Amino acid sequence: MMDPSLEIIGRQGAGLFAQDIAAHASTLSERVGNGRFLVIGGAGSIGQAVVKQILLRSPRACHVVDLSENNLVELVRDVRSSMMKVTPDFLTLPLDFASVEFQRFVAAHGPYDYVLNLAAMKHVRSEKDPYSLMRMIRINVLDIEPLLRWAAGASVKKYFAVSTDKAANPANLMGATKRLMELALYRVSADLPISTARFANVAFSDGSLLHGFHQRLLKHQPIAAPNDVRRYFVTFEEAGQLCLMSCMLGDNRDLFFPKLDEQVHMITFSEIAERYLKMRGYTPAPCASEAEAIRSVDKLAAEKRWPVYFFKSDTTGEKAFEEFYTADEQLDMNRFAGIGVIQNPRVPDTSALDAFRAGIAALTGQPTWKKEQFVQLFRNALPNLEHEETGKNLDQKM
Repeated sequence: MMDPSLEIIGRQGAGLFAQDIAAHASTLSERVGNGRFLVIGGAGSIGQAVVKQILLRSPRACHVVDLSENNLVELVRDVRSSMMKVTPDFLTLPLDFASVEFQRFVAAHGPYDYVLNLAAMKHVRSEKDPYSLMRMIRINVLDIEPLLRWAAGASVKKYFAVSTDKAANPANLMGATKRLMELALYRVSADLPISTARFANVAFSDGSLLHGFHQRLLKHQPIAAPNDVRRYFVTFEEAGQLCLMSCMLGDNRDLFFPKLDEQVHMITFSEIAERYLKMRGYTPAPCASEAEAIRSVDKLAAEKRWPVYFFKSDTTGEKAFEEFYTADEQLDMNRFAGIGVIQNPRVPDTSALDAFRAGIAALTGQPTWKKEQFVQLFRNALPNLEHEETGKNLDQKM
């Protein structure tokens, strides 16, 4: 049965990576079937998709760590309520990967062949103040360095981490943290084989604007979306497949990304909102303001119409379009049918990471923080950062 989200995001036919999954099916099954896996951040939307791809291939062990108890519970219920065969050595633990509890757990239950880190702060809205921004820097950049050292010392065969399309010519600080994360991965790659993937948006993932469409209907509230921001999208299954293939098939320092065509696959949030409402049996009813949309819900819903407020984006960190690679990156577009590969045959210069880390350490010791101080550290580390402060953020929108 076709994933209904494909129609909503404007795609038809088989998944993006169906041909590659089929071509490498035996290799994936053999390597996963002989492997012991540790999945960090495995209860989020992408994490759960990755865990399912691993469990489908009967690994020797699959241990999942995440801070969200509720999402871990749903992961277990989901996989055990399906026809999926679950390996006997399947554990889920509500742990912080930077904690002593995590250290004790992996010492007792390792070793692992493959470590996949899906833990991240991924929302641009979290960079609006210096406090949540500092947390983002820690999760996405600083805290992974001891994790990488542990994995290198534990003879892990491959360490995989999720990056983002926003790391290519970053326009926001979240994307900048992911670019610095990539540099941290490259630095350790002489001692620990690594691979990663730059992602498109995962349709209807937790906390996403598309997931918010579900919530707005459930709570009988209007839908709001920008009409000038175009994005690429992948499904949950495609997200899991891309991560698994990067981990299992990627060479050291390879960075995978989906081959998507700007003219065919890029779509605005407002277009998706309209398609979503029509699929749910409603006709979109444009409103001129948030206030009008809120007032109109009861009347319009009774007529099988739903209030929508579409607007021009004006918040900090928004990029009008997406890109997966930059002009100076070395590409292999022939290895896979649906996946492009950014190759890094040599370790890139990581000196910018050292300077950034030193700047953050100095800033941490100061009694007060200002966002401008963080922004300057990012600009020093990443001269191509295109970040502009507009004075507005997503928390000021419906």
